[in-house]
Amino acid sequence: MPADLPAIIAIDLGAESCRVSLLAWDGRKPRIELVHRFRNAPVEHDGGLYWNLDRICEELDDGLGRCAELVDGQIASIGVDGWAVDYVRLNGDGAPLGAPHCYRDIRNEAAEEDVRRRISAEEIFSVSGVQPLRINTLNQLVADRIAGVPQDAPWVNLPEYVLMRLGGDRVAEFSNATHTGLVDAKSQTWNKVLFERCGLDISASPSNVSTGTVLGQVDGRLSGQLKPFAGARLIAPCCHDTASAIAGIPLYGDDWAYISSGTWSLVGTVLDHSVCSREAFQAGFTNLGAAGGQICFHKNVNGMWLLKQCMGQLCADANVWPMQELVVAAESLSAPKNLLEVDDPDLLLHGNMASRINAQLERRGLAPLEERASAMPQYASLIFHSLAARYAEVLRNAATISDKKLKRLSIVGGGSLNQFLNRLTSEATGLELICGVPESSTVGNFAIQLAVLEGAGASRERIAHWAGALTSMHEC
Repeated sequence: MPADLPAIIAIDLGAESCRVSLLAWDGRKPRIELVHRFRNAPVEHDGGLYWNLDRICEELDDGLGRCAELVDGQIASIGVDGWAVDYVRLNGDGAPLGAPHCYRDIRNEAAEEDVRRRISAEEIFSVSGVQPLRINTLNQLVADRIAGVPQDAPWVNLPEYVLMRLGGDRVAEFSNATHTGLVDAKSQTWNKVLFERCGLDISASPSNVSTGTVLGQVDGRLSGQLKPFAGARLIAPCCHDTASAIAGIPLYGDDWAYISSGTWSLVGTVLDHSVCSREAFQAGFTNLGAAGGQICFHKNVNGMWLLKQCMGQLCADANVWPMQELVVAAESLSAPKNLLEVDDPDLLLHGNMASRINAQLERRGLAPLEERASAMPQYASLIFHSLAARYAEVLRNAATISDKKLKRLSIVGGGSLNQFLNRLTSEATGLELICGVPESSTVGNFAIQLAVLEGAGASRERIAHWAGALTSMHEC
């Protein structure tokens, strides 16, 4: 790495908001600045649910322009991460055929049924290591087939599309490719049999590349208008935001687990290889690409969605319970005698969450909570204690199935700020708790770029080194 550390940019695409961040240096002290954030949401038209790709790209261009105004010299590189599974179909000129579908589109229901008639969920898992979810790219590509979309029309996942639009090659970066459900767990490349069994054209898929691959340079459109981008390299970090968040954890060794805590909680550990056993499948674990060619072995657990949905039902005034005050009020209560089954399918649905929670309690012969705003501390206490217990159960299963002995637990994402839940999690798991930062995906994105720019490649060790340089980890 040169003495003058480079300015670089991380783009984080979120299903609710997107961010453009700039990393610059004050001497050798890093300074990460959120330059532009904008809201994002799918839109309905013509009976489908889509992403407004034109607006997303316009906002990203705005953010890149603001970054150019903030730097004195050159910008060395840009990396992009985001949510997985969604993609853009392209015409022969590489332009979008239309707005990309959102993973929540109802069209996936028929596609999932079509796939199940061709291949079982357990067989898909045994080949790919990925839990067959309705939202997976596999089902969405089948939905295209059912709708009559030409199967030879090229496609590329959204984060990689942004890199392509800026001048990069059309690729599928390892961590994002695994989320399609079409990658072979052993070869870590597209599985031809899965494509054939599902009636898909493998020739339309992008080329597989490893994390940290340089895809080219920013093209003349941007570099010609904004001089700081001349020669800027386009780097594929962990293009999936969760894998990027895990890359932002500067821990070494083989004894740690993670919780990426937010609306949903991803609970698991990093492995050197996939675990595709029936035990892993039945326990609901999935194997997804991580930095350094490793695997994120985790399970999706309900998260702060439960609390937000309760507040949506009970609090007409969204400001009646500021989160910090609600957490303090919940902590002052005695621990509940009985806990929720937080992964009850009924609690994964939208709306009337307080009523759904009470329906579960009543089914189990337990007293319901009052459905009014003043009872929110009781709901929060019940949710936090129940989440901590579920986290502990999942981590015990992860350790047993993967044959690992866990000693430490890192929590990243917005949930890392909830000190009460952190304490409960520490007590329930018995693990040493180490808190990361809420925007860990940005840190991981930057850390991978820095490892590549120094010429060391995207090794786990160098990524962890740079993650440590960019953030301070501490006991919760």
